[in-house]
This record gives sequence, structure tokens and C-alpha cells, in this order.
Amino acid sequence: MSDSNDLIAFIASMSGEGNLRVEENLGDGYVKLRVSEAERRQAKHDIQSVEDIVIEMLRNARDAGADRVYIATSKEEGVRTLLFLDNGSGVPMGMRERIFDARVTSKLETMKMDKWGVHGRGMALFSIKQNAQSAEVLTSGPGLGSVFRVIVDCSSLKERVDQSTWPQAEKNDEGVFVCTRGPHNIVRTACEFALEELRGCDVFLGTPTEIASTLYNQARRELDASSLLFMDDESGLPVISRLGFAADASDFIQIASTLGIEISERTAHRILAGSIAPLRSVSARLLRERTTPSERLMRQVDLERDRRGLKISKDDIASFSRAVEKDFNDLASRYYINLLGEPKVRVLKDKITVTFDLGKEE
Repeated sequence: MSDSNDLIAFIASMSGEGNLRVEENLGDGYVKLRVSEAERRQAKHDIQSVEDIVIEMLRNARDAGADRVYIATSKEEGVRTLLFLDNGSGVPMGMRERIFDARVTSKLETMKMDKWGVHGRGMALFSIKQNAQSAEVLTSGPGLGSVFRVIVDCSSLKERVDQSTWPQAEKNDEGVFVCTRGPHNIVRTACEFALEELRGCDVFLGTPTEIASTLYNQARRELDASSLLFMDDESGLPVISRLGFAADASDFIQIASTLGIEISERTAHRILAGSIAPLRSVSARLLRERTTPSERLMRQVDLERDRRGLKISKDDIASFSRAVEKDFNDLASRYYINLLGEPKVRVLKDKITVTFDLGKEE
């Protein structure tokens, strides 16, 4: 088998993988790749760093109609975990795996050209999946937004060493704010996107705990408290609002887990008590020196929030819950029902609700 054509044909015939990768042997050492193999190789080239994943996910959220995107990121033993939560159009259940296939897109007529190139080819999520350790939709729904989780082995896909330094923003010759100085890290990637979409899409970037606090505080401010009374669970709410449904630390931990955010009971109590401040958007933080001292003071004090509604201490809520549980026992004994767990006390803007989860006695 001295002839190179025969050698390639022999290798292809002996290897199932070769057959899958090669469509045609062209001779003289040349082959025509199958479409799937060509796409896989292009996808590997499209994503060169963790920062590339971040910008592609932000562009995806924007093109899905999101005007808010939350990035929760952490790194442990060389593995970077990225959560992307948005309030875009969402992903139907039947498409949660298919959207990671090559050439799958919802943008048939809306391919977009922006400063990062063409978007809408149906290759971004495929490219991310090819380069990441894992990429998945954790939860989503039409009109409810999405939560994506991407896990990256940083020994295989590089990222900037300095992931803490923030860039600065200055106006260019056209009077537009752009990022200057600083490493091209995840922070700068988020900032550049936020400045490019300054009037269209806010980006929030932080640790999972900081993002959880931000989601909770924003949801409690924005949700119609009366509508929560008629909801059995949080699944009907937009994903970025679901933490606002939490009545206690146990609820908070459970809902956060469905969003890919794992926190301790102590952390949940601290968020509910207001001990962990919510984040400002990256554009607000980046342009903070452009605000006046009085504006900065108003942001710190947040007078509107301070007068917003009823505040009850954690100890008093626990005491009230025990008292209600005791009084409930008489009713339970007459109707042969059991109380599953402690009553859940929810303090809303202008009312207090108590929920009893029941189980029939055997």
C-alpha cells in the first residue's frame, strides 16, 4: 500500500471514526470532510477562550429579546462555572437539547451584524458545547426567560489570569463610551457588551450569592404581591423573578437550586434579612464616576425601598409560625389531616400570609 490514496482508503475502511469524518477521498492526501466534521472543527475555532463564551451567551440573550442578563460565575480547582439568567423569549421544553445542534436557530429572518461579527448562523451554542465541559439549559419556558449553565475546564480552554480588574470607560471621538485599559477578562467582556447595548440590555455580573441577592431584591420590588397569593409555586413566574416567591430560607434554597445557584442556609437567611446588598448593573458601576455625589448617596440609602413596606424580624416570624401551628392542631385533629412541615409565613408589601402544606392521616 505505497500509494497515498490506497493508504487513506485503508485507514478510512479500518476506522469507523474515519468513515464518519470523511465524505470523499480526493487523492494525493486530500479528503473532503463530512459536513458534521467541518462544523465541529469550525466550532472549535470559533471559541478560543472563556471570554468568547461569555460574549456569545450575551448576544444570544439579547437576540432572544432580553433586556436583563445576569451572569453568576465561580471557579474551583481550575473549573469555571458560568450561569446565564435572562428575561428573554425562553426555550420550549422540546428544544432544550436541540438548540445545541449545529445550524439550529430561531433567527430565520433576523441574522444580526454587530461589533463582534455575524450572529444568527445557529452555531454559537454548538460552538460553546464543543469547547465546554458541559453546556445545558437548566430551566426555561416560552415568555419566561432562560437559565443556561456552562462549565469549562480552564486547562483546556483558556481565560485571562486576572479576572478581578475592572476596565475604565471613556468617550471616544464620536462621544460614545468605550472600555479602556485593563485585561480583556470576563468583566471587560460584560462591560463592553453593556456599553454597546447601553439603552437596550442591562448586564449584572457577580458571584452566585451576589446574583441571588440581586434577583431576590429586584423581584420583591417588582412583583405584584397580591398575585402571589393565588400561585401554588414559582414555576409560572419569569425565571429572574422566581426567588421573589420565597417565603423563608428553605424556600429560597430550593428555588435557587432550580436556577443553578447553590447556597447555604446561613447565606439564604442573610439575603432575606438584607445583609447582602444587591448588585448594580455593570454599566452603572462602570460609569459611576459620571454620577453626582447626591445620586450616589441616594443609591446607597435607597429611601424609596426603606419606606416600601412591612418589616418583621426573623425571630418574630418564627415565634408567630409556632403559635399558628399550635392553634392549627385542633382543626387538624377534627379533620384527620397532618401539617407537613412548619407553616410558611410570607411578609408582603401590605399583608401577611400563612401557608399550610397538608397531608391526610393514614
